[in-house]
Amino acid sequence: MFGDISGMMGKLKEAQEKVEETKKRLNTVLIDEAVANDNLKVTVTANREIKAITINESLLEDREELEDYLILALNKALQRASEINEQELAIAAKTGMPNIPGMDMFK
Repeated sequence: MFGDISGMMGKLKEAQEKVEETKKRLNTVLIDEAVANDNLKVTVTANREIKAITINESLLEDREELEDYLILALNKALQRASEINEQELAIAAKTGMPNIPGMDMFK
């Protein structure tokens, strides 16, 4: 009825390992975002971890403007990181998944 259960379990373990490898690799994928004519730059990983923030001195005079630019840059970078993260993890999970009838959620 279920076919080769041990084979499926092996495939699931391979899929899990592939996802973990992908997560580690995504720590090395850097996403840069700049706003305010490149006066504020942020760098995040594809795992949505902030790595760097660079602020030009000209933005230090207006705290509210600086906060707005920070929010804008971080949201843009984190959105791009999320998209990359989701795509890469879906691919990793799909390639390692066994063919289980009714479990086509990764298609």
